[in-house]
This record gives sequence, C-alpha cells and structure tokens, in this order.
Amino acid sequence: MRKAVESGTEEQQGAASRENEEHARVRDGLRRDGVSPREDGLARRAAASRPDVPSRRKESEDTWDDGLIARRVTEATGGEQVAVVKTRPSASRTVPPLAYDGPLRSRLDAMRELVGLSRTRLDSRTLAEAGRVLDEAAARRKLSGQHTVVAIAGATGSGKSQLFNALAGVAISETGVRRPTTAAPIACSWSDGAASLIDRLGIPGRLRRRPLQSAEAEAQLRGLVLVDLPDLDSAAVQHREQAERVLDLVDAIIWVVDPEKYADAVLHERYLRPMAGHAEVMFVVLNQVDRLPGEAADQVLDDLRRLLDEDGVALGEYGEAGATVLALSALTGEGIGELREALGEFVAERGAAARRISADLDAAAGRLWPVYATRRRTGLSEQARDEFSARLADAVGATAAGDAAERAWLRNANRACGTPWLRLWRWYQDRSEPPTGRVTLRAQADEQATARQKVEQAVRTVADRASAGLPAPWAQAVREAAARGAHGLPEALDELTARAGLPPGRPPRPGWWPAAVLVQASMTILQIVGGLWLVGQIVGVMAPNLGVPVLLMVSGIVGGPLVEWSCKLAARGPARRYGLEAERRLREAAAGCGRARVLDPVAAELLRYREVREQYGRVLGTGVAVR
Repeated sequence: MRKAVESGTEEQQGAASRENEEHARVRDGLRRDGVSPREDGLARRAAASRPDVPSRRKESEDTWDDGLIARRVTEATGGEQVAVVKTRPSASRTVPPLAYDGPLRSRLDAMRELVGLSRTRLDSRTLAEAGRVLDEAAARRKLSGQHTVVAIAGATGSGKSQLFNALAGVAISETGVRRPTTAAPIACSWSDGAASLIDRLGIPGRLRRRPLQSAEAEAQLRGLVLVDLPDLDSAAVQHREQAERVLDLVDAIIWVVDPEKYADAVLHERYLRPMAGHAEVMFVVLNQVDRLPGEAADQVLDDLRRLLDEDGVALGEYGEAGATVLALSALTGEGIGELREALGEFVAERGAAARRISADLDAAAGRLWPVYATRRRTGLSEQARDEFSARLADAVGATAAGDAAERAWLRNANRACGTPWLRLWRWYQDRSEPPTGRVTLRAQADEQATARQKVEQAVRTVADRASAGLPAPWAQAVREAAARGAHGLPEALDELTARAGLPPGRPPRPGWWPAAVLVQASMTILQIVGGLWLVGQIVGVMAPNLGVPVLLMVSGIVGGPLVEWSCKLAARGPARRYGLEAERRLREAAAGCGRARVLDPVAAELLRYREVREQYGRVLGTGVAVR
C-alpha cells in the first residue's frame, strides 16, 4: 500500500543504519497514537537526505514549543509526497493571554462566591461541575487569546478525519475503512504560539502538525488550532473518553454527520442536546453530500435543522446567534471553501473562548437551579415570629404568671385594707388546712412535661414555616439550625422564668394605701370604743346612754367592710397593671430566649440563602435575586 517516491527512494539510500532502529520505535509509538506509520516514514526519509537533520531535529524538539511538523502534498502527482519536513526556531514573542469582558468576569466572580458560600450546605458532587468550570475558566484565561481551539467530532465513518485533512490541505489524519481509524487526538495549528493550548489538551508533540504552507490559507485561518478527535461511538472505550475529555476543553466544536447517521440518537441525546446552550460555538456539518442525488441533500439538511431545533440548538440564521449548519463533501471539496470562510470569520472574532466559558457557566448554573431557585416567597414573616413567641410564652405560663401577680397584689391590698377580724379568720383557715404536697408535686411534673411539649411543637412549627418553599438542601439546613437551638431550650426557659417571675417580697403599694389603713384602723377603734362603752354601762361603771356607744359600734362595724370594699374597687386597676407588667416581662424574656436560640440561627440560614440566591442571579446574568 506504500507508494514509492523517486526522491524518497534516493534519500532513503543515504539514511544512517542507526536511524532504522529509532524509526521503528517511533513508528510503533505513532501506530499506538493513531498516526499513519506511512506518513511518518515518508517524513523521516525526506529528512534523512540532509546530513544535519538528526542534530537539527533534536535541537528543534528541545527549543520549539509547538513541536509541529509541516507537511505538503504535491498535487501534480496526485499522491502523497513529502517535499520538505522542516521545523521552525522558537519564537521569542509573548502571546497575549485571553481577556474576559466585564460581564463575564462578574459572572465568574459570582459563581466563585456562590461556591464558597455553599460548600458547607451542599455536597461536593453538586458543586463539582461549577468548580470544574471555574478551574477551566481560570486555566484558559492564562493561555493565548489570539488562538481558537476547534475540535472536529463525529461518529464512525462520518468523514471527520477526511474533513480535517481537507481543511489542512494535507493528509495529516489517517483515513480508511479500518475502524476505529483515529485512536488519539491530532492537532494542527495555523500559527505559532499555541503550544500551551495544545499542552492543555494533553496532545503530545508527535501528534502536532502544521497545515499546507499557503499564504492565503494562513492569513484566512491565522490563530486556528484544529483538533481531530477519535470517534464518539468508537468501540474502544478509551477513545470515547479521550474525545469527551477534549470536548470539555476546546473553544468550539465542528460536529460532522453523514447522510446515514445524522439522526443517530446517541449523537443527539448524549452530545447535541446537553450542549444546546453552546450553539454559538458550534458548527454542524453534513458531510458526504456527494452521495446524495438531486435535491436529496437539501432535504437531509432541512431534516437535520429540524432535529437540531428539537434538541434546543439555536440556529445561526437570519443574523441570529446560533450554530452554523453547512453541507459539504470533504472528498470532492464541495462546500469546503464556505466552511473555511466561516471558520476564518469565527476565528478572527477572537471571542469563541469567552463564549464557550459563558456557555459552560450557563450549563453549570442550570444544573444548580433546583438547589438555589424557588418560585415561592421564603423567609419568616412577622406573624410567624409573633406566633412562635406566643407559643413560648404559653409554655412558660406567662398568662398564668400575670394572673398570679394580679392576685398577689389584690391579696396584699386586702391584707392591708381589710378588717382585722376577716384577716384573723383567713389566717386561721390557712393554719388549720396545710397542703399535703402530693397533688402539688404531681401537678408540677405534669405542667413541666406539657411545657416541654409546647416548646418542641413551637420549634417544629417555626422551622416548617421558615423552610417552606426553600430548595431541599437549604430547607434541611434551616430545620437543623432550629433543632440545634431547641436543644436545652426548655431548661433555659425554666431558669429564665425563675429569674423573670414575681419579684421577691410584697408588691409595691400605691400612695393611698396608708390613708386606707388609717381609716380602717379608725373603724376598728370605733368598734372597740363603742363596745367598751356598752360594757361599762352594763357593769355600772358608766352612766346609761345606749345611743352614743351603739352609734360608734355600728359605724365601726359598717365602716370597716365599706372601707375594705372601696379598697378592692380601687385596687383592681393597679393590680391589673401589675399583673400585665409581670406577664409582659415574662413574655419578653421567653421571646428573647427563643430569638437567641432558634430565630437568630434560622434567620442566619435564611440570610445565607438570600446571599447565595443573589449570587446565583448574578451568575445567570440577571443581576437580581432569583425566586
């Protein structure tokens, strides 16, 4: 199958014998990498005719970053002939790195901030794609901004290697009926300075080529780095893995389809549909149209456009941004010029790398939508906060404490302003019926259990309301924050109730209490004086006169209860205010404890979610929080 070339035959006779062994080793390596041994042999035989080639070859491998090999085809003979194989000395000029515009930098910064805020709330697998995009964006930004890396991808037999050779103007990538033909990615650069970009793709120096030396072609495609990938449906798993790895790193993609497999489900479902958002950096080429008779090519092309539209791929028609769809034949050259022109305009814009990063950012943000976006209003309303505080106040018995304070105030007023005889009777009743303690202890234990249940129910309710409508990870974080705050909350409320309950000693007395006590004492004195007066008349010590002593006794007997009743009426207002004040203090204390232990941690989680939601809105480019 190897053709004999006259110049090659003469040059072969002058090759050194020690070169044969080296050629065999390199040929084996090239065969493993998917490069035709025939092509490499022709190149080496051409180089062998020049005595200084071995040393110059070694020097070039050490000094030239790109490691590219120039090849040329002599069209006059109609076959593959190698006219010259030459290397270029290393260029000292520095290729300017890629520069992202302001909006894209802002979106990348927002994504970086978003990932940082979310690391403690989301698992690493959820953030893996976003982290990969950030890493690739940072790596691509350090590399050449004057080059555009375009990969040619397609299924087995689609003719992508043939198209690769047609664009390069020289047979670089091996073609044939053997499958898979391309075993490893091969790169072809139209200008110097792309070594770091090709290194990033993991393509070794022996698989880097230069196109046919043509001033017109170099001017038209200057800055293009074309990569021929292994088949996407290759039977060799490692071939598919290599292709998919490179697809994640290139700036643009040329999808090559043929009339037989253009509707292949694997291509559309596994590649085109997931990458629909990358339409602006995609070319879809219908190859082998020379096999279609008449208007069949237009019909197949229209059907291809329909399938792309169903995949969600925007088509760049009528001046709109989207994928470029072309029909051509790499075998006959039909449509190659149109593709070359479209590639030239695409590369000259120097915007493919930024658009690819932007599309990757969109895809990563789209995958994160379920964990950041919600269509419901989230957060804790004032009503929910007030209800939580009310539940805690009910749990600590704030209302009962207020009523107890009111009763204590009234009891103190009765003791101060009541008749001595009634106070003596009440004292006697208290002494004659002391409490046993059993009923009180049982009631206290029941009250504590009930209070604990009320606190737990209040925490669950406020956590459910705060997490309502949130994405699952953030709702779980809110519930966990509430649960951590609820730990030890009943004990804290008990301690707080003891401190914020009724103050020790008697309740404060209003200014009219001394006057009421004095009047009540006067009524008692009148009763005593009237009674002693009557006793003195009975025993004959005093002159008989029933009117005055009876009047004094009746005045004291009637006036004492009247003064007590008046004091009760007057004491209701102050007693009520005193009870409400005690209830208010306990409610505020319970609310403060609940706020510090539950509401503030929950609010912190909600605030963090609002922050990440705002950052997510910046990543999407909306600049506002996403609901």
